[in-house]
Amino acid sequence: RILEEGKDSIPERPYLYETDVEISLVSGSCKSPVERFWNGSSAMYILQKAVSVHESDSMEESRTDDAVYAPELLPKESPGPLPLSVGRAKQLISLYTMVHNPNMTYWGISEQVVLPPLWVRCDGSDPQHTCWVGAEPLKAGNKVTGINIYMVSCDGPTADTRFANLEELKKEHKIRHHSSVVTTKGFARYELITAAAMEDTIAESAGNVYVDITWNGVDKILETPPLVPAATLNIALESGDPRSPVFQLYRELQFLLALAEGLKMGVIEWPEPSESESALKLVQEFLTDLKKKLDGDCVPGNKSEREKIKCDTAAVDSCIKSISGERGDLDFTEQLWCKMKGVSSYQELIDCFTLVIKSLELGEIQPWIHQGSSSFLSQLIQQSYHGKMEDVPLSDITPIQMLLEIGLEKLKKDYVSFFIGKSRSSLLFQDYFISTSVDLQEQVHRVQKLHHMLEIMVSCTGILQFRHENLFPLTQICMQYYKENPLNEKHVFQLPIRPALVKKFYQNNNPEIWKVEMSSGHGQKEVKTTWQVSTTALVEHGTVNNSGLFSDSTVNGSSEECLYFITVTQCSQVQFT
Repeated sequence: RILEEGKDSIPERPYLYETDVEISLVSGSCKSPVERFWNGSSAMYILQKAVSVHESDSMEESRTDDAVYAPELLPKESPGPLPLSVGRAKQLISLYTMVHNPNMTYWGISEQVVLPPLWVRCDGSDPQHTCWVGAEPLKAGNKVTGINIYMVSCDGPTADTRFANLEELKKEHKIRHHSSVVTTKGFARYELITAAAMEDTIAESAGNVYVDITWNGVDKILETPPLVPAATLNIALESGDPRSPVFQLYRELQFLLALAEGLKMGVIEWPEPSESESALKLVQEFLTDLKKKLDGDCVPGNKSEREKIKCDTAAVDSCIKSISGERGDLDFTEQLWCKMKGVSSYQELIDCFTLVIKSLELGEIQPWIHQGSSSFLSQLIQQSYHGKMEDVPLSDITPIQMLLEIGLEKLKKDYVSFFIGKSRSSLLFQDYFISTSVDLQEQVHRVQKLHHMLEIMVSCTGILQFRHENLFPLTQICMQYYKENPLNEKHVFQLPIRPALVKKFYQNNNPEIWKVEMSSGHGQKEVKTTWQVSTTALVEHGTVNNSGLFSDSTVNGSSEECLYFITVTQCSQVQFT
């Protein structure tokens, strides 16, 4: 019934089975609680202990219907997922298995239904410290031929690094599954930001950058991965780190967001003045210099005025210059934004634009603007070339929208210069990110996406010293994602790389996760045993112990004490034919 009701949309709340079991149907779009030790079907049932606010009559009624919808399972302050006893979990797995068994006709099922895999949280109360039990149907076409049963145990945390011996693990697998040949596959995950900070490549920053490496033929527990042809770089970074070389550009973006929010809500939180001089004084000086240039009364020192007023994005470190170079083509409106981004009140905003419009009306300045600039101020400037300008009521939201427009155009050009540089192929997605055919709010949202992508490029350049041939495919991956999805700074971007590119950052460090997978058999007869060590628990419920961790392998000779968790996943099969 849960499967039928979940065909159109996954139920938001769990169901109650009997009086003690909570059932949730999890789809591929949801984060799976078992994904760190199992990579099977996208849809699955998750079973755990039910918690009820009231021991009410609804609980009594639920006994007459095995799958009653349970709207009040969790209290307002949930204690988190609660496990069932190992005995109860095994009972549920047995029921699940029997329902799929075509030989058990007395169930009265007219047409067999293949259910998604089922996983049950366990409390680890048995000697093996079992934390999950799972079951997955084996299929031949539409026919169920058997069930894979999984037992997951977890020990730790422990500082003892005398881990299991690989040959002993393989021997146990052979005995359990009566197999003569066992193949091994290794997996290791290394966190790179901390490693790069230790290498003095860059200051340690917020975010996650880690590499996943998979290889065949494991010789010993915790061996350093060989330089296989390919690995996967995983990047999840959030904007706004004050140590980032593009932090000043981030501050400009934040002011732009404040203007956009003010335009939408009618209230603006003006930033504290960040310049030594007020925005109004900077605009006055800027206009005075332009008047001198128009009068031909420009002193030699003003020849480099454009360099002096470059935007903050030009004051980035060498890693950013290697991507894009410096922007030296700021037009009048962009330079005006650089002066006015420190405006601290609505009245100061009006005063600044009053000075600009008056100078245009009197013909005191004839500023240059980029071709194609579409802001309202650019239109006024074009009108001023012909000596006639429309009246501008600097009231209500007009000055806010004027400042937002010139800031938006300036930042768009900043980001485009970063991403395009000398390579024109990035123009593939340029129109989407700088399009003016959508409203201002959506334009600002797309600029946010550009900034997040820039932060990722900067981090990979600074942390990993990536060159163009590595940055280019990463840029394309980010652009493709953001062309189709909203801003999500927690998204993990994945880039295939050669491990040799990052080996120096991990070769002398401990992995975050190290795993060996032992398998025997072929096709549907294949069975696996996985032994895994990690610096964080792979199970978020219950408690784990530190017993049973013994043998002769150590962590890469490291003397730094670290706590580890051991997770073992064992598979067995029930064949129906």
